[in-house]
Amino acid sequence: MLSKVYSSGVLGIEGFEVTVECSAWDRIPAFELVGLPDAAVKEAKNRVRAACENSGFVFPALDVMVNLAPADVKKEGTAYDLAIITAILQCDGVIPPDADLSDKCFIGELSLSGEVRAVTGVLSMAVSARDVGKREIYVPLENAKEAAVVAGITVYPVSTLKQLVEHLRGKEKIEAAPSELAGIDLSNHSDAPDFSEVCGQLKAKRALEIAAAGGHNVLMIGPPGTGKSMLAKRLPSILPDMTFEEALETTKVHSVGGDLRVGLLTDRPFRSPHHTVSPAGFIGGGAHPRPGEISLAHNGVLFLDELPEFPKSVTEALRQPLEDGVVTVIRAAAKVKYPASFMLVCAMNPCRCGFFGDGTSRCTCSPQMRSKYLDKISGPLLDRIDIEIELPMVSYDDISRKKMTGERSEVIRARVNAARAFADERLKAAGDEPGLLNANMSAKMMSTHCKLGEAAEALMKNAFESLGFSARAHDRVLRVARTIADLDGSLEITEDHVAEAIMYRALERKYWRRGV
Repeated sequence: MLSKVYSSGVLGIEGFEVTVECSAWDRIPAFELVGLPDAAVKEAKNRVRAACENSGFVFPALDVMVNLAPADVKKEGTAYDLAIITAILQCDGVIPPDADLSDKCFIGELSLSGEVRAVTGVLSMAVSARDVGKREIYVPLENAKEAAVVAGITVYPVSTLKQLVEHLRGKEKIEAAPSELAGIDLSNHSDAPDFSEVCGQLKAKRALEIAAAGGHNVLMIGPPGTGKSMLAKRLPSILPDMTFEEALETTKVHSVGGDLRVGLLTDRPFRSPHHTVSPAGFIGGGAHPRPGEISLAHNGVLFLDELPEFPKSVTEALRQPLEDGVVTVIRAAAKVKYPASFMLVCAMNPCRCGFFGDGTSRCTCSPQMRSKYLDKISGPLLDRIDIEIELPMVSYDDISRKKMTGERSEVIRARVNAARAFADERLKAAGDEPGLLNANMSAKMMSTHCKLGEAAEALMKNAFESLGFSARAHDRVLRVARTIADLDGSLEITEDHVAEAIMYRALERKYWRRGV
């Protein structure tokens, strides 16, 4: 007796097909599970036996062998339980042997009572199943909305093993889950608070508007209470709407990470890890690799408050993902890639006590203490930050106003959307693919889109020589200038655009006593 059903696994954030083969012989009862299973998969032997008996079926008194193919890829997690018991019951004749299961995919964990429990990574598995030609996918009820955003495959939500068996026998059909595609609204309806609630800090608001328009990384320096965290938390409210492709990829990451119980994520992520986060929790990894905070912030914002308090092993690990937009996690058991294209927003005090340069004499730090504190931030990391802004103490006049007088987030977001639309038209006219953020332009593209006039070129040359720009800093200033020009609706990068972009690179000279 031989049966074959299909399931799916996840490697990184991509799914792959798993064939579950079951063979049984009429000899001394035994149950073997092969195919490079991890401990959780091996324990499926006990779960499926108990679930089978407690669902009213008799577990076959046979020598049962289950193989998970491909056998050279490690299988992890509990998502194979439903496929394993389905293959066993068809092999035993409980599910009709002539039932065609070749176009079906089974995913889910079994409880001892026979209930089907939610698992992680269902979106990636559903995409994989669709891509290899499966027409039906059976998933836990809690994961149905997640799987239903995938077009081209019918999703059946399963609550219990008994319900699935009755459906496959043709007795009590499970109602297919409705597609989640029709009701998707990708407009920015972020729950983030509004920019109008921030008193003063017009320069910082302008800088964050530029950052949102071009996808630039930001560093905010200022004494406690100047609004650094307030501004960062409001940044998602001015970011442009996600495209469907961005939403799908973002949802995949969160599904694999295990913090998704809804359908498609339509709001850009905002992640703010505490400075005690471990390198594995930040970058990703672990014994069984999972995406870290930088991947969970993909297509959104990663906010690092109190930047110098983060260990160097964490902050220095940002350097490669900031350049490449992906992070590769290599462990003895696996090598996986996770997307990590995010806006980095950092906030810090100017010294350990926090009051250096606030216009009063409250700072108690010696020059050596300030230097030691600031030197926790390395030059290579600063080099990857496009915009540096200093936030002064808020005046009494600003905080004593009885009503909010600043611009609302929707007004700022309209300008950001207009700037990105202008950039897309500019890219199309040059024969380039639209949608690329200015912060991610290659050197080749910059030669086309960041040409400077004579006056702007002279200003850039003077800044390069007098401020000690590195080649990377030079390119980042040009990208910021390009974004400022896009906000102005200008194809030409003028002297004013360059001057403003250079202004956002001045803090290293003030605080770190070095050129940029």
